[in-house]
Amino acid sequence: MEQNPKILIVDDEDRIRRLVRMYLERNALDVEEAEDGQVALDLALENHYDLIILDLMLPSLDGRDICAQLRQQGKEVPIIMLTASGDEMNRIHGFELGADDYVVKPFSPRELVMRVKALLKRSMTNQVGEKETPAAMSSVLTFNGLTINMDSRRVVCEGEEVSLTPKEYELLCYLAQRPEKVFSREELLRDVWNYQFYGDQRTVDTHIKRLREKLGKASERAASMIVTVWGVGYKFEVSE
Repeated sequence: MEQNPKILIVDDEDRIRRLVRMYLERNALDVEEAEDGQVALDLALENHYDLIILDLMLPSLDGRDICAQLRQQGKEVPIIMLTASGDEMNRIHGFELGADDYVVKPFSPRELVMRVKALLKRSMTNQVGEKETPAAMSSVLTFNGLTINMDSRRVVCEGEEVSLTPKEYELLCYLAQRPEKVFSREELLRDVWNYQFYGDQRTVDTHIKRLREKLGKASERAASMIVTVWGVGYKFEVSE
């Protein structure tokens, strides 16, 4: 018998945990709760969860520390950060630590459920294997000064390996598989984040910014391949 996806909700506000649990369980998702940061980290390291909803401010250990330690331990479980602050630096820091998405309080429970479903679908698709794409036909993408090895998930710029978060890597691969094609932010949210609804376009912009910064530290030429098409979105432009 197929099991329902298992979600861990981490928040020190009982009201928020109960509200999120109610909406998740209505959508056939199994839920566990934690209100303390250290307890949440111990649960996440000892058990399997299909997704974690993680508040930023927690007793004993904050959400950033939990996210960082999970990634350092090799846990690739999707993480949605909850926070009362939506400023760019908070989003960048959360994404840099390995969060997959960022939801600002107060939030719509229905939208949160949609984001949970989108990340679950994306995660499960990656586990069983993507349908055939250009990446399936060629395991290595090679450009002038930039190499992306799809099998090992390694990105090398001018001989230097670049460390990317899972979502930064997916975004780079998605663009690089389709050079010169212009994608709107809505398309990237749909295809990279699997959001079948209007999501926060700042998520795309923040990831693009961090991706350019990381590539640029190794190769300005590689960073310049990710081009902003003003008023539309982004494309991957192959340098000569």
